[in-house]
Amino acid sequence: MDNSKKIIAIDLFCGVGGLSFGLKEAGIEVKAGVDIDKTCEFAYTYNCNAEFIHESVDEVKSSTLNKIYGKIDYRLLAGCAPCQPFSTYTYKSDKTKDNRWQLLYEFARLIDETTPDFVTMENVPTLINFKAAPVFYDFVKKLKQSQYHVWYDIVYAPDYGIPQKRKRLVLLASKHGNIELIPPTHKPSEYKTVRDAIGKLDKISDGEFSSTDIVHKSAKLSELNLKRIKQSKPGGSWKTDWDEELKLDCHISETGKGYGSVYGRMKWDEPSPTMTTFCNGIGNGRFGHPEQDRAISLREAAVLQSFPENYKFADNAESLISKYIAKHIGNAVPPRLGEVIGISIKKHIENLNNGKSIKK
Repeated sequence: MDNSKKIIAIDLFCGVGGLSFGLKEAGIEVKAGVDIDKTCEFAYTYNCNAEFIHESVDEVKSSTLNKIYGKIDYRLLAGCAPCQPFSTYTYKSDKTKDNRWQLLYEFARLIDETTPDFVTMENVPTLINFKAAPVFYDFVKKLKQSQYHVWYDIVYAPDYGIPQKRKRLVLLASKHGNIELIPPTHKPSEYKTVRDAIGKLDKISDGEFSSTDIVHKSAKLSELNLKRIKQSKPGGSWKTDWDEELKLDCHISETGKGYGSVYGRMKWDEPSPTMTTFCNGIGNGRFGHPEQDRAISLREAAVLQSFPENYKFADNAESLISKYIAKHIGNAVPPRLGEVIGISIKKHIENLNNGKSIKK
């Protein structure tokens, strides 16, 4: 292998650029991202300085990607197929009705047709369940049949400096030898906490946004939900914290008793819960601010995902639509995890080149 070459990456299912931004932070040149969601385009192109290809992955032609790659560089094909089809709920439903289930096969098709040197894929941990998700093992089998060395494991985000109790399945593959993710960079005593991440952001009330940051915006609470959040304790539960008249009938029922974290507040001195596509609503999980009487803001959710505080999600206040931004943040690969993946690939190349570093 020639270490004078750059790594050129293309990011499938790129969203607003969490993975691409992280790879760029690691010194990997990302030339393009592909996504069917047009609302991701501004954030992706602005922050990642890369081309946004507005297409579904099953419609993307390999000739398009091959032209972007060129002929002289190491090729990295990266992506995080939509995780919703691989959720526990979907496992129990008819998977033939959800075409997104097939997108991982389209990822495999593009690998076969573009022959990248390296592949990385990130997704929900439940994808590793063989009975529920044979598509993942079909993907691994296809890689191995194409002479890739494959590594995959469940990664705990706080181990790599991400202030969020997120677990993700990460896969790395190389045409050139054994490859794996770098060892954890943080011990449990060093985990980044909610306080580390968002403790210094401006104080705001529910329904308001910061005068210096339009994304630091919190959802407006109803009078009833404001009473609920005021009675909620960090790390507590509606089961023990609330007066009886504030409790919801659906949660008091036997089927709802398992949802003890909804309407809950985060703890300052622990990593946050996993950010979801509804991370700005207190009724959707433990998304209450540890101290202020409100749900976390869009900016706080993004920072807990390891996006930098100046990551731009909208051009102006008029174009900022909270439900889209929340969805984009929850669906994103944490940029820090993308950086760790990029560092791992570069370390792999250095090892193959007897310690010689790859050109940035």
